[in-house]
Amino acid sequence: MSLSPAFLDELRARTSLSALIGKTTKLQKAGREMRGCCPFHNEKSPSFYVNDDKGFYHCFGCSAHGDAIRWMTDQRGLPFIDAVKELAQAAGMEMPAMDRQSAARAERAKGLHEAMDEAAAWFVEQLHGLGGVDARKLLDRRGITAETARQFGIGFAPDSRGRLKAALKDFGEPMLVETGMLIQVEGKEPYDRFRGRLMIPIRDQRGRVIAFGGRILDQGEPKYLNSPDTPLFDKGRTLYNLDRAAPAARKANRLLVVEGYMDVIALAQAGIAEAVAPLGTALTEHQLERLWRMVEVPVLCFDGDAAGQKAAIRAAHRALPLLQPGRSLRFVTLPEGQDPDDLVKAKGAGAMEALLRDAQPLVDRLWQSEVAAEPLDTPEQRAGLKRRLNELAGTIADPGVKHEYLAEFRRRADEQVRPQRAPFQPFKRGKQPWRPPAPVTEDAKKVRATGIDRVLAKAVLAGLIRHPAEIARHVEVLGSLKLADGALGRLFEAVVDVALEDAHRARPRGDGAAAAAAALDSARLVTILARSGFEGIASDLLRADTMPYTFTQKSGDEERARADLDEAIAILIARPEVDAQLAEATSAMMARFTDEAFERQVSLVKEKQALDARLANLVQANEDARSLGPEGN
Repeated sequence: MSLSPAFLDELRARTSLSALIGKTTKLQKAGREMRGCCPFHNEKSPSFYVNDDKGFYHCFGCSAHGDAIRWMTDQRGLPFIDAVKELAQAAGMEMPAMDRQSAARAERAKGLHEAMDEAAAWFVEQLHGLGGVDARKLLDRRGITAETARQFGIGFAPDSRGRLKAALKDFGEPMLVETGMLIQVEGKEPYDRFRGRLMIPIRDQRGRVIAFGGRILDQGEPKYLNSPDTPLFDKGRTLYNLDRAAPAARKANRLLVVEGYMDVIALAQAGIAEAVAPLGTALTEHQLERLWRMVEVPVLCFDGDAAGQKAAIRAAHRALPLLQPGRSLRFVTLPEGQDPDDLVKAKGAGAMEALLRDAQPLVDRLWQSEVAAEPLDTPEQRAGLKRRLNELAGTIADPGVKHEYLAEFRRRADEQVRPQRAPFQPFKRGKQPWRPPAPVTEDAKKVRATGIDRVLAKAVLAGLIRHPAEIARHVEVLGSLKLADGALGRLFEAVVDVALEDAHRARPRGDGAAAAAAALDSARLVTILARSGFEGIASDLLRADTMPYTFTQKSGDEERARADLDEAIAILIARPEVDAQLAEATSAMMARFTDEAFERQVSLVKEKQALDARLANLVQANEDARSLGPEGN
């Protein structure tokens, strides 16, 4: 079928846009236009305008804009060709002629739709007849009102192998087999597929019945029975309640995905109309694409049992390759053993709304699942975590989203295996950052003066010059560090002196050390140091990009660099004291072996190894940042 521009223009000209939109949105005259509250977002003051002369609508609040066809696709959720067909029918226009094969398929589909409509009506009739008593009792037990049952077209299939076939005999057995309403077994008469079940019609985006889901009334298997795939129904592409949920989702800017029909129906009865459900299968790529056409971040609300949570993770993995900027998923974890139907019946819609407000982002759900997959006690297990996370991120097709996931997973993995340390705190007068306890021996005091790791000290100095605001946070502990001799030691003292002098000048203004730190940028610090003869060594340090730390690099994540510099200073201060105490403990044990002396030595060895591991983590953090490319540096 070919739709020419002339045909589409004529269709738009024959369609009263205000009348079309006015069916679902209240409009009032505003000069030459019509005005109302926008159906695409929640608002109290009308900013949505419809212009019949020009044939378009526009919202000044959310920028929604389009013509009659766009209204049908965006607000009603119809495919383009279905939108055109429906508008053409309303305007009395004939669709362009189809080729013979397409015409035959369309005629066949028309007959199938009519058969399904007749079946739906017959099931409703049976529900309200004498034979539907048990089905009506089931609805009562489930708390489904008569009005809700009517809105969703719920019916009843009697426990008979031939009553539906007899009721729909005019359509012929072959067509009823094709719709899935009859089962054909070779050599036997076709018989009714649905027997003794509560019948829930499944509709397409246009609201036409295309299949059924049947729930058994008592005990038995299967509990739910769906129609098979037919020319009208593809369960992997269909979402239950999409026709009703689509307009509600666009208005609420929210779409929920639950596991079953009854969850959808219970939520709608509780006032949450924007819910859909897959049809007995895991969410497919086609279903995800349909969800994203309505909202950018659907919320998955699967059952709180193990099976429901596994289904959520499967959906998360399936969504990863399809992610795009702004397009993702969120997850609600329901109480153990409950589904949305149970929750709203027990605690009302407010309980569901509370869970929705705290919906978990996709990245959090993936991280949580992988961290819980196995212990993280050994290097091999931690490496396994990083490998699994990298493999997950590697499935994302969009390069920008993939980059962000790789960076986020690496950051979290690094924090997971890194020993816990005090969180970043801005400098406040009277509240200093962490510093180690004072040495307990004279030997340790001597090591503090002479045993500083000069390589790490050089890197810390470079970091302080690149991030002068950090000097004020550590001014007290840095002031107590004394390198034995050389230009490096003198530069350390000069950097501390500059920070103290700057803080002193700030205090009369009442700004405190924090204000001074903010004013002291890297270029100004180098200029001040140059006046004292340190220009050469300071410049050399700033050129030292070969140092393996984030805080010595010219650019990168500022917050991460500051946190890593904080960690490096803690290691720089702690390491000499641990070395000194370890030397003393070793000497004591060699002089007189005791269990207590041995345990102390082992404890200090572990402390030293922990410091080495923390330092290695800083090096790894820099390698991770470099691996992310220019944006990570």
